[in-house]
Amino acid sequence: MKNTLLACIACLICVTLPARQLPAHPRVAVVMSGGGAKGFAHIGALKVIEKAGIPVDIITGTSMGCLIGGLYSIGYNANLLDTLVRQQDWSFLLSDKVDVSNESLYDRKKENIYAFSRDVRFVKKEEQIMGLMEGKNLSKLFNKLTTDYPDSIDFNTLPIPFACVATNIIDNTEYVFHQGVLAEAMRASMAIPGVFSPLRKGSMILVDGGLRNNYPVDIARQMGADIVIGITVQSPLKTADDITNGASVLSQIVDINCRDKYDANVKNTDILIQVNTEGYGTSSFSEASVDSLIRRGEEAAMKQWQQLVDLKATLGLSPITRPQHPKPTSWEHLAPKMKLAEVSFEHVEQADQRFIARQYRLDNRDSIRVSDADKIANTMRVDLFYNDADCYLTQQANGHCLHIVAKGKKSTKINLGIRFDTEEKMALQANMAFFVRSNTAPMTSDLTLRLGKRSMARVDFAIHPYLWGTINASYIYRYQDLNVYNQASREYNITYDQHTVNLTPFDFNIRNFNFKIGAQFDYYHIQNILQDVSIQALESGPRNQHLFTYRADVEYNSEDQWYFASRGARFRANYAYHTDNLIGYDGHLGLNVVSALWRMSFPLNNRLTFQPILYGRLILDDNPPYTLQNLIGGQWDQYYLPDQHMPFAGIGNIERVENKFVSASIKLQQRIFNNNYILGNLSAYQTADHFGDMFAIGPKIGCEMAYYYNSILGPLGASVGWSSKTKTVNFYINLGFVF
Repeated sequence: MKNTLLACIACLICVTLPARQLPAHPRVAVVMSGGGAKGFAHIGALKVIEKAGIPVDIITGTSMGCLIGGLYSIGYNANLLDTLVRQQDWSFLLSDKVDVSNESLYDRKKENIYAFSRDVRFVKKEEQIMGLMEGKNLSKLFNKLTTDYPDSIDFNTLPIPFACVATNIIDNTEYVFHQGVLAEAMRASMAIPGVFSPLRKGSMILVDGGLRNNYPVDIARQMGADIVIGITVQSPLKTADDITNGASVLSQIVDINCRDKYDANVKNTDILIQVNTEGYGTSSFSEASVDSLIRRGEEAAMKQWQQLVDLKATLGLSPITRPQHPKPTSWEHLAPKMKLAEVSFEHVEQADQRFIARQYRLDNRDSIRVSDADKIANTMRVDLFYNDADCYLTQQANGHCLHIVAKGKKSTKINLGIRFDTEEKMALQANMAFFVRSNTAPMTSDLTLRLGKRSMARVDFAIHPYLWGTINASYIYRYQDLNVYNQASREYNITYDQHTVNLTPFDFNIRNFNFKIGAQFDYYHIQNILQDVSIQALESGPRNQHLFTYRADVEYNSEDQWYFASRGARFRANYAYHTDNLIGYDGHLGLNVVSALWRMSFPLNNRLTFQPILYGRLILDDNPPYTLQNLIGGQWDQYYLPDQHMPFAGIGNIERVENKFVSASIKLQQRIFNNNYILGNLSAYQTADHFGDMFAIGPKIGCEMAYYYNSILGPLGASVGWSSKTKTVNFYINLGFVF
């Protein structure tokens, strides 16, 4: 009777409780190790696993294995991942640089002048940087790729259940992400200590999970995995001969620290795919390295092909069965416009909220473009001076909520540039940018000091009353010490002071485009002239002089790099009307000067670039003063003197030319290895004092060969050239950014 009663109770429980969904087959987990760039091999291995038709029920990973695994869990199959990693600019992602497509030309110029920059910031303790970089660009990429999962969620509810590992450096313990914001979990698991700022989570400070568990098979088993396919790129422990520098010492310490757990997890793996990554390191992010590592991942997985085939049979699946992989919704494929239901500001000052709402009409619009999110975030960083900002959309019942999240504001930024060249020897330039808070409009003030043969002190003040425009005022003092040549013979050396006051009430910046209209006053005070030869140009001699100038400037730059562009276009044009009394010059109409430069960069392949260049400067007057004369020479546009100086191949110093000057150049740029360039330049020019004489004689030509390394300190290299103007060979060395 007792047994019968127990049986009835058991049957009742079985009927009343919901039935547990049993898996159709043993649960298969894929586990991926960390290893920095070496982790690209995971993609190749995943291709083979997909080819074999193995269903994946669980994914775990650490560091790069976390990134690949997290994306795989939400629908990015192996082919999509292959395309994705090849499309990325990893040098940009592994930095805190601003995307040039969202940067004004002014900011791009500034970024390519100074080798060292430091923000003086007032931020909360939890927002302080504790690494060489914050990892802004990696975070933005993760947010975009996981745009369907912006909120905190249970990772078991993802299309493929997922978990990843980070390390809490407060107590050196392992932290496993089973829930939270997916992008944050990826970012924390990849936070290399000292390189990327860690993630603060409550009382924990989380960094790279490879410090504690670089190959988390045990986590997969805890999640219910019956069979584990492991992909590891971890190298064997180094020998004494292998440890040669600080990086190898650190790597060895990390490997030893988690070796016992790693070995135990390897033994707990059913099918082990061990990728040979010899010759590659954690920072091997070049195109060739990515391609080779993915291929090595495929090769390593193919060695286990028979085990994969046998596993499929064990699972009871047909040889032709191919599991359906979920498809992700990428940021780019979202609807162009979405209904806007709510706007949420976090850590944004009230005045700045009003500024953003006004500029983007957030109070009066019922829809928003996805592309506006990046624009708003960029406005927060550039125009409102926040250290960083995020802007993203989340789904609501009645539309979408626009989240605008900001970090602490900048107060002061210090920039330092240093350079050496064979003409000026050594120069140093320092800059301090002050960000002024205002309830009406953002304001900035800049102080710049240049020390060298050509010294300069400058004060700039700018008001940002509207989204794309500023009102600028500046004062500039220059001390010039110039040698001016004619056909390689020095005509004279001149030293003088120049005082410039500039007012630009209309200065519009829209990404790659800048247009401005303004006026300026220049006063030239001649200190000394050393005349080497008797020349007509100096019979009256340069003299103290003032000029009132009205000018309009247009500039466009879509080039992918500032110094060694491989694609894109650059254009600038200037019109100036010079007077000495606000109306005319020397009792006549004012002097008209027009200048322009156009350059296109055409990639012939992924390393060779063809660049046609046209430029010139026309002084529409027969007798311009010294301060407006055309000068050519050197490699860098407007380097020696603003406005009137133009480069020319094969001429190293400043050469004086006639009033009408036009030039054409053809440049070939060959990239070798990473950031190494060989340049060839063939140029020709025509010049005359009168339009009727422009082609009276044949053109002057110049040619040049150069080698440069595009370093974080600027272009480092040398050139050799010759021109028919000077009939001499010119050698030139440049070390550092151009300013």
